[in-house]
Amino acid sequence: MHLGIPSPDLAWSGISLGPLTLHTYALCLLAGMAAAVWLTSRRLTARGGPEGAVLDIAIWAVPCGIVGARIYHVLTHWGDYFGAGQDPLSVLYVWEGGIAILGSLIGGAVGAAIGCRRVGVRLWSFADALAPAMLLAQAIGRLGNWFNHELFGSPTTLPWGLQIPADNGAFPAGLPAGTLFHPLFLYEMLWNLLGIAVILLLERRFALRWGTAFGVYLVWYGTARVWLEMLRIDPTSVTPLGLPANVWGALAAVATGLTIIVVQRRRHPEPETSVLVDGAEPATDPTPGERVPQGPDGSAGGA
Repeated sequence: MHLGIPSPDLAWSGISLGPLTLHTYALCLLAGMAAAVWLTSRRLTARGGPEGAVLDIAIWAVPCGIVGARIYHVLTHWGDYFGAGQDPLSVLYVWEGGIAILGSLIGGAVGAAIGCRRVGVRLWSFADALAPAMLLAQAIGRLGNWFNHELFGSPTTLPWGLQIPADNGAFPAGLPAGTLFHPLFLYEMLWNLLGIAVILLLERRFALRWGTAFGVYLVWYGTARVWLEMLRIDPTSVTPLGLPANVWGALAAVATGLTIIVVQRRRHPEPETSVLVDGAEPATDPTPGERVPQGPDGSAGGA
């Protein structure tokens, strides 16, 4: 076998606690969600958001995001669940993997809109605070794909190719054991971490508000997914022009992000003065004209 990145032993895919099994994939997702809530809370509170608002919003956004992610995945991999010899009940087995981040954006947006309305925070302000946190959550969550031996691309001879056991059900027929594959999970992790720095730098340079930071997130993440999906060997169902469905989804994310940036910059050339919905009670009563110093992550007082 060539040198490359080894896949973890399947024994690491879950921890058995009597009749209960904690799947590593699920733990990675939960860790990513917790990190996103923490970072978003720091950023939103530093901008005048109520303490605890992000957690209240997450109670709505996270479940809706998971449902949306699963529905999107099933719709784009229909034959894996409803084809000949498949068990339709496996649609419910989220812990085995198979969720789509593009779907989570749709479902999560619905949940976030409900949560923001309930706590009196502008949805666009919340989205801006969330933008780099989404990339952080996705970077952490992609570790779960490594433990699950999934999200790998076409064969490669590069020294950082991923080792996949030949008995893996997704191992392409006709390839010799020891073939290395593009580690798409790693590519996306690195791209997401770089994207965090890009968003934070653009915020400092252009004062991204009114949803424009989230627009940058959509453009950045959607761009990556276009080329990553083209490298996958387990593509989603093919749609017009012979492109996988996820490529069209990623292009839609890029187009949506660009639209948000252009429209919101024109509609709101003035700086954002409050993250609260008109009429909502402020979290504190700051001195008029007082400005909370912000760190590079948008949090208060950071150096």
